[in-house]
Amino acid sequence: MRPVIGLIPLYDDEKESYWMLPGYMKVIEECRGLPIMLPFTENTEELLDAYQLCSGILFTGGHDVNPRIYGKEQSEKCGKICPTRDTMESILLKKCLEDNKPFLGICRGIQFINAYLGGTLFQDIPTECESNVEHHMIAPYDRQIHEVEVIAGTRLAKIIGAGKHGVNSYHHQAIKEISDELNIMAKSSDGLIEAVEVKDKKFAIGVQWHPELSYEKSEDSINIIKAFVDACCE
Repeated sequence: MRPVIGLIPLYDDEKESYWMLPGYMKVIEECRGLPIMLPFTENTEELLDAYQLCSGILFTGGHDVNPRIYGKEQSEKCGKICPTRDTMESILLKKCLEDNKPFLGICRGIQFINAYLGGTLFQDIPTECESNVEHHMIAPYDRQIHEVEVIAGTRLAKIIGAGKHGVNSYHHQAIKEISDELNIMAKSSDGLIEAVEVKDKKFAIGVQWHPELSYEKSEDSINIIKAFVDACCE
């Protein structure tokens, strides 16, 4: 049986529709998982019923995290927020942590994990920190745009190896102050945190880049998703 992986749906404000980038689903299928898009709701009972069907949860990219989650006011440079996503992800992340159920956060996912656990975010990298690294690339998104340094001894190092790795990058927010419950697994050359893991959990990691957009060309990307799906089988 393939493990069922629940994906947080994306939301289109203009069309008022739920949707999903195919790469999120295709890469899980490639790694022998069964992806399903979760209901877009703040109803706890409905979400937990769906959660029980899943062996793991993938926290996808999307809207900016509401700064109120980490105790800040929303700046002019902060993008659109999505209260329903913030609420449903709070419910699901809390449950994953309680049950030690595997989860992976991508882009917004890593940011939300840090914010939920007490860390803070840069609401806009270009105006809040000096950097000569391209964090908001233009298409095509399956190419390497900058490098990250993976820290030896971390789970990510066990998956793809310690040292320098090329990644794609498409974000304007990032971790500022890291939660005490997280370990840093990778940084870019400008010092921004690129990957984290929750301490003492089965598989609870986040990456700032987008393996779902680069998995067809990047062995690192496919190996990260494979490690997540494998953890969901254990």
